[in-house]
Amino acid sequence: MHALANPLRFQKITDAVLPFVAWPAAVLAPIALYWALFVAPADYQQGDAYRIIFVHVPAAWMASFAYLGIAVASFVALVWRHPMAEVAARAMAPVGAVFTAIALVTGAVWGKPMWGTWWVWDARLTSVLILFFLYLGYMALYDAFEDPARGARAASILALVGAINLPIIRFSVDWWNTLHQPATILRRDGPAMDPAMLYPLLTMILVFKLYLVWVTILRIRVHLTDRKIANLRLAAESRG
Repeated sequence: MHALANPLRFQKITDAVLPFVAWPAAVLAPIALYWALFVAPADYQQGDAYRIIFVHVPAAWMASFAYLGIAVASFVALVWRHPMAEVAARAMAPVGAVFTAIALVTGAVWGKPMWGTWWVWDARLTSVLILFFLYLGYMALYDAFEDPARGARAASILALVGAINLPIIRFSVDWWNTLHQPATILRRDGPAMDPAMLYPLLTMILVFKLYLVWVTILRIRVHLTDRKIANLRLAAESRG
């Protein structure tokens, strides 16, 4: 873990990893979309309207997955003062926020024809909305202090506290009576979806996950470059 604290070593590792993330994501994305939109059969109740799940479900999964990554990185940053952990958490936050926004919007679009309303204060919907606000709070808190170290520490603490929301999102449909349907993939007795719908959905989830890793790596590298430029400017000002 401490080996990754060296930005140059991190760059070499990501140079090797990026092709195995970027190319599969770029190749699988159109295949998965075509499979989901044109090959998968229509649902016997919802018709073609159900196809929005091929975007909604992967986005919702990545929203939680990204926040879990932020929480883990924040823990590492607080306990071991790992500099790359702070950078990774900060880089992942906007990506996770976008996934959460996509999940909320597509869920509303899906809910209107299925439930007759764009929004209800359902346990699952409300907890995902709270997740979106946690993302916004994390990003705002990071830049709320003149001292970057204090901002990073405050944001890391918020990320850890907010992680309590993740199991609520996951199990809300089991703990409370909600309009949102129960889990159909992660079930003890196996997925409750027809393979003709399940496989394109799993492929879309893989594409979204590859994209998350891809963009996060790129954003980390941008943050490292910005830090390097800032240090060079400080050094030039001190000499001048």
